[in-house]
Amino acid sequence: MLKLDSVSKIYKIGTFGGKELCAVNNVSFDIKDREVVSLIGESGSGKSTIGKMILRLISVTSGHIFFNGENIASLKNNGLKNYYRKVQGVFQDPFSSYNPIFKADRVFRIIHDEFYPDVSGKDWNIKVEDSLRTVGLNPDIVLNKFPHQLSGGQLQRFLIARALLLDIQFLVADEIISMLDASTRIDVLNLLADLKSRGLSILFITHDLSLSYYISEKAVILYRGNVVEMGATDKIFYQSLHPYTKMLMVSVPRLDMKWQENVEAKIDRTMQPGGCVYYERCSAIEKNELCAKSPPPLVQIAEDHFVACFGYKP
Repeated sequence: MLKLDSVSKIYKIGTFGGKELCAVNNVSFDIKDREVVSLIGESGSGKSTIGKMILRLISVTSGHIFFNGENIASLKNNGLKNYYRKVQGVFQDPFSSYNPIFKADRVFRIIHDEFYPDVSGKDWNIKVEDSLRTVGLNPDIVLNKFPHQLSGGQLQRFLIARALLLDIQFLVADEIISMLDASTRIDVLNLLADLKSRGLSILFITHDLSLSYYISEKAVILYRGNVVEMGATDKIFYQSLHPYTKMLMVSVPRLDMKWQENVEAKIDRTMQPGGCVYYERCSAIEKNELCAKSPPPLVQIAEDHFVACFGYKP
């Protein structure tokens, strides 16, 4: 369904744009029909940048993104409009997605005016109520309310309901539950799982490992804009190969281990231009000279398991 092929994003920074910041570097992966793929990484790793490029909110510097075999960069006018009928995004802060001076259900009227102007008001209201019930909201309670009158979970479900009105095929879920309380998180996760069972594909952007394991079939580990490991979720979590992935896994607090045992080793190394992006933090005992000089390629080491590390030994 969706494929990223050697996608990079470079920003011009500094005085007069004299310097460059590579936010995403040569990223490739694909998402199949009815598949949930988790994009995992710490803040600043490029996760949201990838989501925005998929949604055409920012441009791709190099590489290509294909949706159902079509390069989305070539889409214009009606082609782009049809793309948004099938691909939508829901973001981290639901409150920032609404204008506080308008009622929250104005997002539904915008969809109607832009995509379904020929649908009568009565039929549209029925369609809106059905989408709200699908995401677990009571239309009689939540409609005609201002954003401040609804909780974060309700506003987030509003946005998902808005996406469902378009009969979408692909959803970019960018940290959509990080601002919700624990009792609401599981409801939203179960909603995503239910939507997946109905045919929806999802890119689940997160830094929460437990949520990723709960919902996704495949995981992509991102560090400084580079994919360092990816594959089936079980393999990534239980057969981690890259030092960064291993560090993420042992950093999860455990009752049977002291916290000090989980902390990543502090290695004093200087990052070499053109070397591995994880070189300065790598806690591997044996240091490969290639690590300081060349970026390791992402290679397949088993079925549905890829890793970018010179230190990997079968």
